[in-house]
Amino acid sequence: MGSAVLAAYRLGVRARDKAFSVVAGRAFAAFGSRSVIQLPVRLSGESRIRVGAGVFVGAGSWLQVLEGPDTGVALEIGDGTSIAGDCVLSAAVGVRLGRRVLLARNVYVSDHSHRFEDARRAVLDQGVDRIGAVVVDDGAWLGQNVVVCPGVRIGRGAVVGANSVVLDDVPDHAVAVGAPARVVRTLDGEPVA
Repeated sequence: MGSAVLAAYRLGVRARDKAFSVVAGRAFAAFGSRSVIQLPVRLSGESRIRVGAGVFVGAGSWLQVLEGPDTGVALEIGDGTSIAGDCVLSAAVGVRLGRRVLLARNVYVSDHSHRFEDARRAVLDQGVDRIGAVVVDDGAWLGQNVVVCPGVRIGRGAVVGANSVVLDDVPDHAVAVGAPARVVRTLDGEPVA
């Protein structure tokens, strides 16, 4: 009896999330077939978000494009990408995830940071700075709790270890770990000097 109830629950959740994705997908710049956004989700600027085919965005995630003068696509999620959940993708000018990128839970990717120099004003009221496009290239994997900062490119097939803070580019097929993240080896087995 218990397994039948769980099966019905899972089917109901999948149907709800797919129905939401089909209807809400019409508000996006593009929304590929077989893509699913799992509820609950926080969305803003969806008309400037392009979602490829076969994409999964897990529950609790936030997809955001900041308001500004530009009207083009600022946030792009490539075909086959899987975002585990509780992730934040925030774009002012450009955040692009390539094809078949894997994000573990609680990953934060942003192409901007908040100003905070004026001690007399709340950080929230100071706007953004350090704006620079972010690219996470095809086949990369970002581990749990990774933070990717403005202006960074993470290469094809690169791996960023859990709890890392990426301030600088990560080459193709490299493994980077730490805060700040540093490359510790390449995926051909060679350690980095």
